[in-house]
Amino acid sequence: MTQGLNRNILSLAVPSILANVTVPLVGLVDMAVAGHLDASGAVSPASFIGGVAVGSMLFDLMYWNFGFLRVGTGGLAAQAYGRDDTIEAATVFTRGISLALLCSVFLIAIQWLFVKAALAVVDCSPEAAEFASRYFFIRIWAAPATLSLMVFKGWFIGMQDGVSPMVTDIVVNVMNILMSIGLASGFNAGPLSFAGIGFDGIALGTVIGQYSGLLCAVLILAVRYGRKVFSAWRPVDMVQVFSGSGTRRFFSMNLDLFIRSLCLICIYVGFTTVSARFGDVVLAASSILMKLMMLFSYFSDGFAYAGEALTGKCIGEKNAEGLRDTVRCIFSWSMSVGIVSVAGYAFGTVPMLSTMTSDHAVMDMARQYVPWLMVMPVAGCAAFTWDGIYIGATASRSMRDAMLLSTLMFFIFCFGYMSLAPVGGSGLTAKGETALHGLFLGYVAHLVMRTLYLSAGYRKHVLAKAV
Repeated sequence: MTQGLNRNILSLAVPSILANVTVPLVGLVDMAVAGHLDASGAVSPASFIGGVAVGSMLFDLMYWNFGFLRVGTGGLAAQAYGRDDTIEAATVFTRGISLALLCSVFLIAIQWLFVKAALAVVDCSPEAAEFASRYFFIRIWAAPATLSLMVFKGWFIGMQDGVSPMVTDIVVNVMNILMSIGLASGFNAGPLSFAGIGFDGIALGTVIGQYSGLLCAVLILAVRYGRKVFSAWRPVDMVQVFSGSGTRRFFSMNLDLFIRSLCLICIYVGFTTVSARFGDVVLAASSILMKLMMLFSYFSDGFAYAGEALTGKCIGEKNAEGLRDTVRCIFSWSMSVGIVSVAGYAFGTVPMLSTMTSDHAVMDMARQYVPWLMVMPVAGCAAFTWDGIYIGATASRSMRDAMLLSTLMFFIFCFGYMSLAPVGGSGLTAKGETALHGLFLGYVAHLVMRTLYLSAGYRKHVLAKAV
């Protein structure tokens, strides 16, 4: 049985990992393109990188609020799949897409107010703020595609389909990379040549990538699931989708997940805003380190997605023994990824830094924090794996409470260290170096707290649902 379970886990995890590998590449390429753009006058490569970092942070701040579109859809779809309830599976998807489109209209409508309010809080240089605004006002037009793709990905995973989201993500990210490089830096291919539009091309490439992925997802849905799941679907279902007993559960769960997303945003924004207080060099270094820090999570998340799909399926089938076996196997795979990631950070961080920026001040600062990157996989693997298992169980209240407590730990450890640790010098950069150590300490503390809280609640909030 274990051998068959491992095959199921790998069939879901490997496609997700292959797709996830392209996700950090997009961020790395955006940073690299920004870091190598020709600077003129008072504008430095660090300002370009800072603009992309702050602009990306604004979208993370915005889109993480809507992470429930993927998380909630995935858990509910997996349980419907376990019950072999195709009508409920179609309803879950339709409800998610309807809500995604409504939310995207709202985001486009408030774009100007959002940017002004966010930049009033984020203390960055005028140059970084200018580039961040330019980046945001272009990329915001991808909101309908971005939010819809969250629903598609969650639903595909819930239907035990790891290949479809892999194909969609690869299309999104490959198109994003190609378009961002081509539009920003230009190209010269014989008779076809284009000088590039500079910094704005980075954001425009992202827009094109998102809509390319949405088109791909729609085609997959029509071909693979049109008759199997949606044969009885009618356009009127879009109007009636928010009626019925399932709607209350949907919104209650998503409110918990929304609060959880706000906590994640507080941590991420805290990381960026504290760094921005100490100048563009510190901001650029911390932004690059954050990108590198999350590399391992894109591997462990593959097994978290597998845990999500298989946990929901077992709960839908009321298969407690299968759920126990799934959790054990998922953790074995995830922790193996963590061990390999430690070695990867130890030997690969410095070479990766040189590919992301030519600014020696940024590189020299970032090198100091390689030991923290090596700690992250050890602290984070269990937390990310539990997230997938709890999502499959739709145990949203426990996830919310774990994140609230973990966020508190982040700020206690971060600002506690910044208050008590000695500063290695009197300049702004020296203070920034100390602040970064505090930020990394806080991040590790929040991961440990998530792991402890979710581990303690497993039997009561997950396993009990399969009995």
